Amino acid sequence: MTGKKVTRRKFVADTSKIGLGVMIVPRHVLGGVGFQAPSDTINFAVVGFGGMGSENALELAKTQNLVAFADVDFAFSESKVNEKLKDDQKRDRPEGITLKQKFEKAARYSDFREMLDKQKDIDGVVIATPDHLHAVVAKSAMQLGKHVYVQKPLTYSVHEARVLRDLALANPKIVTQMGNQGHSMEGARLVNEWIQAGVIGPVRDVHVWTNRPVVYWPQGVPRPMGGPPPAPPPSPFGNPFSFRQVNQLLASAMGSYPVPPGLRWDLYLGPVAEDVPYHPIYHPFNWRGWIPFGVGALGDMGAHLIDHPFWALGLTYPTSIEATSTQWGTMPIPPDPKAAAGSREARGYNKPVSYPVATAVHYQFPARGSQPPVKLNWYDGGLYPPRPDILPDDVTLKSEGGVIFIGDKGILMHDTYGANPRLFPVSLTENASLVPRTYTRIPWSHEMNWVKAIKGETKSSSPLEYAAQLTETMLLGIVALRTGQGRKILYDGEKMLVTNIPDANQYLTREYRAGWAV
Repeated sequence: MTGKKVTRRKFVADTSKIGLGVMIVPRHVLGGVGFQAPSDTINFAVVGFGGMGSENALELAKTQNLVAFADVDFAFSESKVNEKLKDDQKRDRPEGITLKQKFEKAARYSDFREMLDKQKDIDGVVIATPDHLHAVVAKSAMQLGKHVYVQKPLTYSVHEARVLRDLALANPKIVTQMGNQGHSMEGARLVNEWIQAGVIGPVRDVHVWTNRPVVYWPQGVPRPMGGPPPAPPPSPFGNPFSFRQVNQLLASAMGSYPVPPGLRWDLYLGPVAEDVPYHPIYHPFNWRGWIPFGVGALGDMGAHLIDHPFWALGLTYPTSIEATSTQWGTMPIPPDPKAAAGSREARGYNKPVSYPVATAVHYQFPARGSQPPVKLNWYDGGLYPPRPDILPDDVTLKSEGGVIFIGDKGILMHDTYGANPRLFPVSLTENASLVPRTYTRIPWSHEMNWVKAIKGETKSSSPLEYAAQLTETMLLGIVALRTGQGRKILYDGEKMLVTNIPDANQYLTREYRAGWAV
């Protein structure tokens, strides 16, 4: 594969060219039914084995070779592998046993950089770290010629999405895939065919919603801090328990914790410029809601929900974005006597540290050829879109989320991952049944689609060339949110520039720790 002088498959191919082909016996004769020759096996590594990393590895390890993994918390990785040994009925799970066997044989590293430097037999890398590390790891792997499967969201920032996209375009032999598995499913293809055949007519409005982060991870909460809370300031209302004081009490109540043995917190922080003290509220999983590590519900579920209207409608860069939300989680920054008089630093201020519980974002997209402009509306944290008048009263908007396309002739509605697409009025279903299949179906998992693309047997379903622009659109919602309530940002996608509020451009990237910049 790429990154090695001679690959296993290239060796076989080259020997056939010099007359040794007659010596090659068909692999099914050598190994029996179901045997897979080493030349058809991909050596893969995983960075970030807990959570989705172990899920991706579970699928890949059925037929491919896990040679190494990197994780900052081996104990957590091992626990996720052990969870997969039994099914829900406590019966042995063959694929889980296979994963366990390969996991125990794989080389393990705390630092992915060491793994990439030392492990020369890696063909492809699965990247399933927290969001803030995705681009750092993916760029390093791609620069070494490794194929990459990057969990969603592809990157932490708009800038990082552009960097990875440019790298993918400059290296077309590197096979890439973002982990938005719904992009490979049947429902997504039906949605595309129905929309593009005009079953519901021209689409001008789309509504997207998810219940994340409610019940999944905390947002809108202050950063934990050790020590007692400050004394409450005098209150003109006679009650010192202001919102700010309650937050400070909560931050104090969460306390402080030592870094657990075996956890490399320094490597967990990676590119984060500030020294965030360890706390179990961040790791594992809950990192999604914290600004240094994640990009909230938009990053978590936007790739599964915004994906389908973005793809089906052929959307490109939005021209304007505005966002509103509930309260951010903050930490108090005390006054700085050295700061310029009258500045917020001189006065002291509340620094946002965790995303709001609920957010609404509104994107405007331009017309595309004969297709009209589109307004795409995002709602999370328990907020729901308005019900279209044409939607029957007995149809429930599912709490876990979905998408509604509003066309001139009717509406198309589907669940997360593009699942269960349905039409209203239901009379449109007959028209939909006559629409020919124009999108190739993928009979394998999203992970195996990536593997088969590496082997040259197909194309990857969600390559970086597509996934980066989808991710950029998602993250522009975060940019608008951080720019401030009640404001609209105007965006020039070709220049990657917010044109009307210069200060907003700082949110297109991030400050990096020395040596970690993308």
